[in-house]
Amino acid sequence: MPSIGKRREKGKIVASLEEAFRLAEVRDGMTISFHHHLRDGDLVVNMALDVLAGMGIRDLVLAPSALFPVHESLLRHVRTGVIRSIEGSVNGPVGRAASEGLFSSPVILRSHGGRVRAMQAGELRVDVAVLAAPVADAMGNLSGISGPSACGSLGYAFTDARYADRVIAVTDNLVPYPAVPFSIPQTLVDWVVPVESIGVPEKIVSGTLRVTRDPLRLIIAEQVAKVVEESGLFTDGFSMQAGAGGISLAASAFIRERMKAAGIRGSFISGGITGRSVEMLEEGLFESLLDVQSFDLEAVASLASNRGHAEMSASFYANTASKGCVVDMLDAAVLGATQVDLDFNVNVNTESDGVLLHGIGGHMDTAAGAAVTVIVTPLFRGRMPMIVDSVLTVTTPGQTVDVVVTERGVAVNPLRKDLLENLRGKGIPLVEIGDLKKMAEEFTGIPKAPSFGEKIIGIVEYRDGTIIDTIRQRI
Repeated sequence: MPSIGKRREKGKIVASLEEAFRLAEVRDGMTISFHHHLRDGDLVVNMALDVLAGMGIRDLVLAPSALFPVHESLLRHVRTGVIRSIEGSVNGPVGRAASEGLFSSPVILRSHGGRVRAMQAGELRVDVAVLAAPVADAMGNLSGISGPSACGSLGYAFTDARYADRVIAVTDNLVPYPAVPFSIPQTLVDWVVPVESIGVPEKIVSGTLRVTRDPLRLIIAEQVAKVVEESGLFTDGFSMQAGAGGISLAASAFIRERMKAAGIRGSFISGGITGRSVEMLEEGLFESLLDVQSFDLEAVASLASNRGHAEMSASFYANTASKGCVVDMLDAAVLGATQVDLDFNVNVNTESDGVLLHGIGGHMDTAAGAAVTVIVTPLFRGRMPMIVDSVLTVTTPGQTVDVVVTERGVAVNPLRKDLLENLRGKGIPLVEIGDLKKMAEEFTGIPKAPSFGEKIIGIVEYRDGTIIDTIRQRI
């Protein structure tokens, strides 16, 4: 007769991150991943690396879905050998340091969909994932919708939890079991570490997430709405995504007004979700919001309360190796740029001086999937033209870009003759893209090209894993 005993699980709580890392058997050379839903308000990445450094761990590969200015302190861990390389988006100081040649290995830049595909394919193997969890119970059921550090969707963390060998949840809001509703289930989490604070939610809204108030940029946003309205797609069931740039966000407001005027009821808004998206849902202009990342606190609150506001994983959102992703159902995507060239290639990674300052996000994913991809950019910034002969870095290939909208004209990719016909005679200032370049240079002149060394400091992967471009050290 077997001995039958009932074992009641007491939970997975450990006292500290150091204990969790010891249980995970972290050692030199491993790959550690993080997600970025708290953006510039994140406290977990720095906290974890400080602990690992104190444990004497070295030669780590960091695999964050994105890093922000708040993570500048990581650079000292690069200089002391704790961090060897980064596979993930870098924004701001960490990217600048890469451009200056700090890293011994190139930063590998992937889109949101490309990161999932790489994990799924085993090209990015994560030993330990560290998840910032605004809500957690003792067994590791996690969500982002409440608590003092609520960030809303945990869309990117799904991937880390699914594919990492070991998963550590860090929380400042331990709740009684079970933490219903949860986003990430206990079956994927090994340990739970309570800490005083995981982040500053007010800093989720930072940098490019602020809606522009600049009159010229508002002109661009209004033109975008006109292009979308006349694209042939502006009917009931219309779907869209607006990028994180200020112009893209302002364009949403103009599209909203045109939908009201035309009596259009859309299907869904996807990607990063803002308070403006929530307003359109609550006004009945759209049926649903598909949220991989909540971009502000209004979106965070909505995810917890609106039935039509659904959280989605990065794979569901944009993984080209999945059995179907949301970006392929988009009618219109409105995206930003740091440069556009005469072949409609778009750069979002490097600035005009060649410095790596931005990640890819879902740019190349949505451009490939949307029926109409609209790139918004002023004709020039400072004394630098935004329309150039060849972009310094190809992030999104021109074949997937349909329209470029500036304050002085709208250029349609010659590959989209159907779209050009739809837009003719509709009061839209259509021009050739070469004309936009000439207009820009009339104001700026032809700037001196930045100088680069031989060292490759960044590799840009396309969403299918092929290398679309490399970035060299700025000198």
